[in-house]
Amino acid sequence: MAHDGTAGGGPDPAVTDPSVTDGTGLKANAIGFLDALVIGLNSTSPAYSLAAVLGPIVALAGIYAPGVMLASFVPMLLIAAAFYYLNKVDQDCGTTFSWVTRAMGPWAGWLGGWAIAMTGVLVIGSLADVAVHFGLLAAGLDSWAANDVIRQSLTVVVILAMTAICVIGTELSAHLQDILILAQVFFLLAFAVVAIHRVYAGTSTLDSIEPSITWLNPFGAGGAALTGGLLLGVFIYWGWESAVNLTEEVENSATAPGKAGVWSTVVLLVTYLSVGFAVVGYAGTAFLAENAAEEEAIFAVLAHEVMGGWDWVVLLAVCTSALASTQTTIIPASRTALSMARRHALPPPLAHIHPRFRTPDVSTWWVAGIAIGWYLVVNQISENALLDSLTALSLLIAFYYALTGLACAVYYRRHLLENLHNFLLIGLGPVVGAGLLGWLLVESIGDMSNPENSAGGVSWFGLGPPLVIGIAIFLVGLLVMCSWRLRDGRFWQERRGVADPELVHGKKKP
Repeated sequence: MAHDGTAGGGPDPAVTDPSVTDGTGLKANAIGFLDALVIGLNSTSPAYSLAAVLGPIVALAGIYAPGVMLASFVPMLLIAAAFYYLNKVDQDCGTTFSWVTRAMGPWAGWLGGWAIAMTGVLVIGSLADVAVHFGLLAAGLDSWAANDVIRQSLTVVVILAMTAICVIGTELSAHLQDILILAQVFFLLAFAVVAIHRVYAGTSTLDSIEPSITWLNPFGAGGAALTGGLLLGVFIYWGWESAVNLTEEVENSATAPGKAGVWSTVVLLVTYLSVGFAVVGYAGTAFLAENAAEEEAIFAVLAHEVMGGWDWVVLLAVCTSALASTQTTIIPASRTALSMARRHALPPPLAHIHPRFRTPDVSTWWVAGIAIGWYLVVNQISENALLDSLTALSLLIAFYYALTGLACAVYYRRHLLENLHNFLLIGLGPVVGAGLLGWLLVESIGDMSNPENSAGGVSWFGLGPPLVIGIAIFLVGLLVMCSWRLRDGRFWQERRGVADPELVHGKKKP
């Protein structure tokens, strides 16, 4: 890990304090570039993400749904560039937390770290639930899938199992991810190929449409459809930065994790466009729009329509997708908590590293425990509460992605005008990405403020439940931050920094 004094932020005593990390650090060089790339891909849960949002995007944009997914890729790529350049000068597993702290100060950095940790808490239970649900359907155990007690109990078991794998070792996690991504990609490609073949063969059982290159026009359905689609599009790309959260455990940590993050977004784009064309072409827009409210269940229906008796192939794709993402989503939350704790921004026990496995065991189990508690509680509130908590994710995602984009430009501020490369890729690109996400954040807040736009049209305090959940998480974060600031103020004494010119020009290795 490279904490260069000239790179900003001052010394980091917690990093070198043996009493905090129990005499060990995270296991360096545990995995390579390809492993990091796979983890970045699996964190987004491609099959599940497509199943969850393809119907709603089609309901908004019609045949231009692939174009909306293409447009959603733009801010993700720009923010991925920010992750790459910030990781070059600071290989800290806290990513946004560490970088924003160095560029914009401890208060902004702490809130960025809190947002990352809370995204994991909100989504882990839902991902494990989807894995269990589709796994049971693939096994023909439909009655078990419909039983809340059985499904929720198995979901808790899955979360505990995935957490144990994360604690036992990064290598084991990576090997499992390799298997899951291969299965997922194979199942998705098989589904897409069969669907496209049946479209051109004229054997589609639904209202098929022959694909056209014009479907890639994001403005084809109008500006309002594009805005709504982009809000959904942010969700399907979110998660690729898990590869960068493993920066202290990846070979060539200065460049490989950042490249893995960038390439993850590119691979996701190709996957989403391929499946998007296949699904829209096979099913037609009317069917997808009518079933948009069914979310991921629509893939279960399409699987039977396209694959017939082989529908279990698609069900397993969604199952393995959600299972892989359950594990990888634990990584950024636990690593961020570790980074915050060793810099005295959270209680020191969260910085404990297992002496044998050299993973952040305490923070990992804490993340899993809180996620399980959240999952069980919201399921008791209402059948829409879990969906509302997932909708609130877009607020947290847009916030910390935008914060990272701004931090990149601020951190490199003295070097942006030195050449065109710096200005476009390190300055303008990340700022534009941050601006787009900031705009989406405002649009999300406006949309969620109307209870009629929430699942079931339920109102909490006159607002949509997702906005209330987002506000509550932010207020709890402020409360925790201020109380810890009063108890231990060492983190808030860190100084803002600016990138070392020798690192910017590549004259020395970070």
